[in-house]
Amino acid sequence: MKLDRSLVFSSLITMNLIRSCHTIIYFMMDMVLQLFINQILIANPIQEIFLAGSETTSSTVEWALTELLCNPESMIKVKAELAQVVRASKKVEESDMENLPFLQAVVKETLRLHPPIPFLVPRRAMQDTNFMGYDIPKNTQVLVNAWAIGRDPDAWDDPSCFMPERFIGKRVDYRGQDLEFIPFGAGRRMCAGVPLAHRVLHLILGSLLHHFDWEFEANVNPASVDKKDRMGITVRKSEPLMAVPKRFNKA
Repeated sequence: MKLDRSLVFSSLITMNLIRSCHTIIYFMMDMVLQLFINQILIANPIQEIFLAGSETTSSTVEWALTELLCNPESMIKVKAELAQVVRASKKVEESDMENLPFLQAVVKETLRLHPPIPFLVPRRAMQDTNFMGYDIPKNTQVLVNAWAIGRDPDAWDDPSCFMPERFIGKRVDYRGQDLEFIPFGAGRRMCAGVPLAHRVLHLILGSLLHHFDWEFEANVNPASVDKKDRMGITVRKSEPLMAVPKRFNKA
């Protein structure tokens, strides 16, 4: 029995087309999978960075202005430093930050007293552990009280007082290396928004202080300002800050 060559050739072409279609389908499925993986590995962390950084910045700026208004001597010092380094007619730039040690100290002191997330991100014990005489079973959820650490009298002098001067001349930082000062946590699980918050926080606070004079409303006594906390994504003031900005006369 003779086979029709054209039929065989046509069958071979059909089989090759089917294989090609399968290859294309597999390729498209792989692309979809890669896009899904990229969404998880890239897009979601970036979203977390912006969310954490922006929320941290807004709450910390509010607390910093509150503390400075309640401590006018510190307000005078930080504004004098800005006037000397930035000059009256210029805008505050990121490149100015290394020459503004008192502004950096104000940010650090604010974060010490008012860490954005007082119990940090919850941890979980990966194995049975004995820590300082305490038995911690595997899978135990652990909360770190950064608020209490920042107010520990064994680590800080007058811990309840707002004193930015305590950071002048010292290398204590909030990048997770100094365990007495961990408003953003430490190690692999520290806050993802730290790089963004570090850059933007100083810039925003410095700009607000450099371009405006700030004061409470006429009927507000600084000694009676409410400093209670309100829990949310971050810890904010229970009563929002009501401050009056006045355009600074640079003439």
